[in-house]
Amino acid sequence: MHSNGQKHTIGVVVENRPGVLSRVAGLFSGRGFNIECLTVAETIDPGQSRITLVTSGDQQVLEQIVKQLNKLINVIKVIDFREMEFVNREMALIKVRADQQTRAEILRIVDIFRAKVVDVSPHFYTIEVTGDDGKIAAILELLGQLGITEVARTGKVAMARAKKH
Repeated sequence: MHSNGQKHTIGVVVENRPGVLSRVAGLFSGRGFNIECLTVAETIDPGQSRITLVTSGDQQVLEQIVKQLNKLINVIKVIDFREMEFVNREMALIKVRADQQTRAEILRIVDIFRAKVVDVSPHFYTIEVTGDDGKIAAILELLGQLGITEVARTGKVAMARAKKH
């Protein structure tokens, strides 16, 4: 298993066809790379999907994978975010135990992180938060002290920053 701790984000725009995702993922698993995060959704063009994936490992092997991705049929464009500045976000839903002692503290944390309470029950709040890795990790740490019962994360989406000139 390749892993040197360095995370790499790669975007792949593909034709929206059956089997494309498994071929893309196969290039990584076939080389012993773990895909740590994977998101797929249609682009502005419903005939195309954008795959964003995060992996870690050896630079040279990763360059080979990027070259092979570019050769795959149905791959329109590969964006190697190692070569540019980019913005990335993830959304998480966090279900946290909420009782009379913790409700005010939970709402303070929600406010600080510009998150939203999206569901309330007598004993739980479900919170939606969007941000980068650091923001998601920080709110999970704080809410974890109050009793998280469930977490669902979308995975990362990424886009190159616009040029500033």
